[in-house]
Amino acid sequence: MNTRTQQEISAPSNQVIIEIITTIISYKFENLTRSEAEAMLGITLKETRLYRDIKEEGREEGAEQATVNLVMRQLTKRFGELSAERRAEISTLPLHILEDLSEALLDFTSLADLESWLAEVKN
Repeated sequence: MNTRTQQEISAPSNQVIIEIITTIISYKFENLTRSEAEAMLGITLKETRLYRDIKEEGREEGAEQATVNLVMRQLTKRFGELSAERRAEISTLPLHILEDLSEALLDFTSLADLESWLAEVKN
């Protein structure tokens, strides 16, 4: 194998190794600030897969929480304050179900409609 081929093969594996080590160090030294970890590793964490994965998780959680808040506000406006158990039940729904609920609630005329819809979703 020529030198160029060896470099081409080893470049991706080097990046994978760096990302694995970065992930391990990130968890092992969780008390470090981002700038301290970057200085120690000699890299920019924003360029790592770990950072991108965490950022994506944050986006997903943010979208889910925003949808929960919107659905709660819509239901409260339409039917008044919901019970704590009903709020807890709605808060735990997966994002795609919350999105379905945000559309379905436009047709609800009473809390009974909401309860029926939630019962159907459970089954």
